[in-house]
Amino acid sequence: MKVTVVGAGAVGASCAEYIAIKNFADEVVLVDIKEGYAEGKAMDLMQCASLNGFDTKITGATNNYAATAGSDVAVITSGIPRKPGMTREELIGINAGIVKTVSSSILEHSPNAIIIVVSNPMDTMTCLVHKSTNIPKNRIIGMGGALDSARFKYRLSEALGCPASDVDGMVIGGHSDTGMVPLIEKATRNSVNVSEFLDAARMEEIVQATKVGGATLTGLLGTSAWYAPGAAVSEIVKAIALDSQKMIPCSALLEGEYDLSGLCIGVPCIIGKNGIERIVEVSLSDAEKAHMQSSAEGVSKTNALLN
Repeated sequence: MKVTVVGAGAVGASCAEYIAIKNFADEVVLVDIKEGYAEGKAMDLMQCASLNGFDTKITGATNNYAATAGSDVAVITSGIPRKPGMTREELIGINAGIVKTVSSSILEHSPNAIIIVVSNPMDTMTCLVHKSTNIPKNRIIGMGGALDSARFKYRLSEALGCPASDVDGMVIGGHSDTGMVPLIEKATRNSVNVSEFLDAARMEEIVQATKVGGATLTGLLGTSAWYAPGAAVSEIVKAIALDSQKMIPCSALLEGEYDLSGLCIGVPCIIGKNGIERIVEVSLSDAEKAHMQSSAEGVSKTNALLN
């Protein structure tokens, strides 16, 4: 498998690193507009190969999409990152132009590629790729839900005082501080509902901490996070490469699912060799339905800014 990662900044380099370390891809190509930057990141990562035991070849290219030809998957991380106090929605003006140009350049050289969108505002950028390309909807995936769910599980394990591998939980809805819908009522520790261990107040704290997970890190770091986003992307790419049929919350174009249409928003998706193989409609409580509807309204308002 050949994977292209556009944007060799912290998030893009982290994507390339985790994909390489998991050792399922033959080649990863990093692309960036800054002269020599992608080449330098690729060289640095390749010097880890013997230390980390991977055989994936990593190369870099400065604004040269010919080097990406024949990619099976392309990851778009390019765009400006968040700064403290910024919302993801404030990035739309600059990032929309970048994402549109990048997706067109990718498909020119890799017409069968599956595109994974990371750039913010992620749900709207995923929608933009749908609007600006003619590829099937299953081949366009927004990363947000995979990252949000990982942050949710972190907060759950923290509250429970247990390993993250003990917990299971999922976040659907928009990838924004107000749009996320952590499904706390369905979260479990080894199949036991977390309500058996935590009171309602603590569960609500987990929900709120999850929703501002990105903003919390931006405040601490001075920019967007990169390790967890890179790991989230690598899990999606791995599921495609291995055709694992893994269920991962992702931003997908809805056409009636969850009583929503014409927008991209986080929902449980079965991921395999064709990208989104199927959207899973889970039963939601009345409160979860209301939160999902509110989230969809927020995403729609951001989408309207594309016009």
